[in-house]
Amino acid sequence: MDEELRSLTERLQRESGGSAAYELLAATDDPDELAEVLTAPGQPLWARELAAFRLGLGGDRRAFESLVLLLNHRDPQRCASAAHALARLGDPRTARAAAALATNELRVAYALHPVRLLVELRAPESVPALITTLQRRLSPHDPYRRVALACVEGLGDLADPRARPVLNEALAHPALARAAVHALSRIPRQR
Repeated sequence: MDEELRSLTERLQRESGGSAAYELLAATDDPDELAEVLTAPGQPLWARELAAFRLGLGGDRRAFESLVLLLNHRDPQRCASAAHALARLGDPRTARAAAALATNELRVAYALHPVRLLVELRAPESVPALITTLQRRLSPHDPYRRVALACVEGLGDLADPRARPVLNEALAHPALARAAVHALSRIPRQR
């Protein structure tokens, strides 16, 4: 069993109180039954999350909207599970949605998992979104250092020369300097 799926099912089983509805939803192999949970009124969040996650792992694009909403949730565990499923979904809209979430200043407190998802996707939107997000995090006393650090590390993983200027700026920030040096060392020098 996928480790993320195991962690999610244990968490959601607790949230549901181990209800019969949970057991039925966790056991079903019918994608239409899972998709119905996403649109039926009055469904609890744990049920929607479980259905979207399972559909996402199965490549069923009906899960896309629900997973994007969960990617931007205030609960980091929900964000991590949604990012995991979105990375496996294979929907071409995923990178654009993750970039929009990562660069949304009104929701920057929840940008960590969209940033990490962009790195995993390696999509054309990834580097520009990470550069934009990191640039905004370099202001003095910015409280979102974890997001900034994820951007620095991600830009190093992506090794795109366009990131060199913002990574050089990150060198001036003690909390980011070590990661920025490492990231810069991974970017090939232009000739």
